[in-house]
Amino acid sequence: MRLPHPLTLLVGCTIIAAALTHVLPAGKFDMREDPASGRKVAVAGSYHRVPAQPVTPFQTVVAIPDGIIDAASVIAFVFLVGGAFGVVDKTGALRDGIDWLVPRLGDRGIIAIPIVCLAFAAGGAFENMQEEIIAIVPALLVLTQRLGYDALTVAEMSVGSAAVGSAFSPINPFQVLIGQKVAGIPQFSAAQFRIVFLAIALALWIAGTMRHAHRVHVATATAGAGDARPFGWRGQAVLGLVLATFAVFVWGVAKLHWDFDQEAALFFVMGVIAGILGGLGIAGTAEAFVEGFQSMAYAALLIGFARSISTVMEQGLIIDTVVNGLASALAGLPTALAALGMMGAQAAIHVPVPSVSGQAVLTLPVFAPVADLLHMSRQVAVLAYQYGAGMCELMTPTNGALMAILAAAGVRYDEWIRGAGLMLALVTALGAAAVAVAVAVGVT
Repeated sequence: MRLPHPLTLLVGCTIIAAALTHVLPAGKFDMREDPASGRKVAVAGSYHRVPAQPVTPFQTVVAIPDGIIDAASVIAFVFLVGGAFGVVDKTGALRDGIDWLVPRLGDRGIIAIPIVCLAFAAGGAFENMQEEIIAIVPALLVLTQRLGYDALTVAEMSVGSAAVGSAFSPINPFQVLIGQKVAGIPQFSAAQFRIVFLAIALALWIAGTMRHAHRVHVATATAGAGDARPFGWRGQAVLGLVLATFAVFVWGVAKLHWDFDQEAALFFVMGVIAGILGGLGIAGTAEAFVEGFQSMAYAALLIGFARSISTVMEQGLIIDTVVNGLASALAGLPTALAALGMMGAQAAIHVPVPSVSGQAVLTLPVFAPVADLLHMSRQVAVLAYQYGAGMCELMTPTNGALMAILAAAGVRYDEWIRGAGLMLALVTALGAAAVAVAVAVGVT
């Protein structure tokens, strides 16, 4: 069976969200300023009913442009980074570099997969990399095509590895660190526990990706190698510039706390310089930017359409109702079962709230006191949030970044679920096992 087109799927989810605003009672948590995280967080036990605000059919349609506007900074980032890599691609540097590399790998091309997986996993672990992957997909497609692998391999190596790195990371500032802040436990606590399960999760994911790549491999690695252009100084300079840009990008995010605006500006500058170094000239660089913008238009729109789902639920005041209902259902369960239920609840909440940091400030002020009532460590509550929300990132169509990356790679959502389904199940089961072990050994 084939799922609907991604845009159809997202619009359908928006309509369902609007219908729920007519069924579920409207409610809100009181919010307070949290000095530890610097954000507004929900006050535990403060949920109360408010007058219903069902979303009308016309408001549902208006939520689509509203979602695009809400995601403007992310969309601008995708366009500018896509344009910059359009320039890099136009110079031929990426293709020339890959044509130079592939014959030297020979029959060992499979070793590129764990290297790329670990690189993206590091990006996920350190800075929750997602949208940044979209613009790198074209280069990965060229690499895998030369090596004889398919587009699903690209998705597994990139967004799959990054999401696993994010979900199991001991240092992800947008997920585990903010979660620990909100839950009122020391940052970087239980880091060794997380590192052990991060290593196991990455081993499972990389092994699954290599297994898939081996199954689909076709002998095209050296096709056209004799016609490859020389990898001259211009190409080397452009690729050197790309590597330097990523180094500055990591430094800016880690040290200066850059957001999408600063990151987009950095890659725009990279594109301009790459065009000059690559010999495109001013006019050629501008044309290459336009081509890059065009290639990213569909992926950028998917992000905006996905945002409209949470926009509808926020307008209808039902997101807090969902969170409160799930938290209340856990209160009477045995500790171990409640911990696993908490992980499942966080996965369910991530469907309408596809922001891991936003989900942390919404749910953990509610779930942390629930953990106290159940004589469960608050660290377990954070682990349940981290693994539940983190692995749902790879499954829910409401994650605009996932849908955009799959679109850029030419992989249908149903192909992704079928192709990576076993790996997703294994890594999710590992997360559940980690939560159960944390309860059993009393991780704090």
